[in-house]
Amino acid sequence: MIATMHLTRSDTRLLAVAVAAMAAAAVAHFASIGGTVAPFAVSAIALALLAALVGRSVEALGDRLGAGATGVLQSALGNLPELFVVLFALKSKLYEVATATIVGSILANVLLVLGLAFIAGGLKNGTQKFEQASVRRICQMLVLSVAALTVPALTAQLHTPAAGHERTLSIVVSILLLLLFAASLPASLKRPEGEAGRVNEAPADHEGPRWPLKVAIGMLAFAGVAAAFVSDWFVDALTPAMDSLGISQAFAGLVIVAIAGNAVENVVGVQLAYRNKPDVAMSVILQSPVQVAMMVAPALVLLSPLVGASFTLVLPPLLLAVLLIAVFITVLVVLDGASDWLEGATLVTLYAMIAVAFWWG
Repeated sequence: MIATMHLTRSDTRLLAVAVAAMAAAAVAHFASIGGTVAPFAVSAIALALLAALVGRSVEALGDRLGAGATGVLQSALGNLPELFVVLFALKSKLYEVATATIVGSILANVLLVLGLAFIAGGLKNGTQKFEQASVRRICQMLVLSVAALTVPALTAQLHTPAAGHERTLSIVVSILLLLLFAASLPASLKRPEGEAGRVNEAPADHEGPRWPLKVAIGMLAFAGVAAAFVSDWFVDALTPAMDSLGISQAFAGLVIVAIAGNAVENVVGVQLAYRNKPDVAMSVILQSPVQVAMMVAPALVLLSPLVGASFTLVLPPLLLAVLLIAVFITVLVVLDGASDWLEGATLVTLYAMIAVAFWWG
């Protein structure tokens, strides 16, 4: 109740519509109303509205916590859908969907979302510059984590003496990645020099009353958890649609499920770039694939036995190749500390090419 006192009329309207859409998605899911179309459409709308709500919360947090801390917190909540979606896929023995979703989540952020953010920010604000030190650190973690994910796959493909022990190797790699992720948090949460001054100037540009910290965190937590549930309903509605339309498991996981699970980052990152907040946008967008590689994928390896599955980090050759290409191109594009719409168009085009390559499986 007290939280609504700090919300503008626009905030309250967005919250009400998002809750209504989530309720409609729940009814369509549990009551099986509308065949295969209504549950899919309503869940997609609910995801988009919840993502917009997260965007408001992240912007409020960004003025207080700094780009790094905001990116870590938002990405952690934003990646909940991937965790739940893949666990449900593993429970249903849809291993191809599960593996493709992990890779697709990384590709969607480093190519599609980052590209759209560059396009939106570039067309609205011209060339945007962002803090290079923090971006360089995130890119280093991204390269290291993706390199670690290649070890089990290369072990299986090259028939080394460790071949046949991919499950054990995946567990060891997962534990080491989780430890590395924990060790990286202090650096991720640290504010760059000079950012504090920019934070103090932020209230002058903020429209309407600023949300108190507790309200912003509470709204972000609600929207993130709600997005996880709605993502599950979305994927459940997608399964019969996938069968009727003849969509392959690989394409469904790499593109459709990955984009649905990343709906939060899709809206938030583009929104922040459009509002000329490139530092926070870059942190939000790039922290997500780092967390997928260093936290979500390892967690799935360790949690998969709980749903009666045995998940490993062994990626098929083509998935492994496109993952390495995407990360290399992304690092090459962002290390100069500036972005424009043409770079964004290049990233989106590459994403479209990769997506088409997996249409047939």
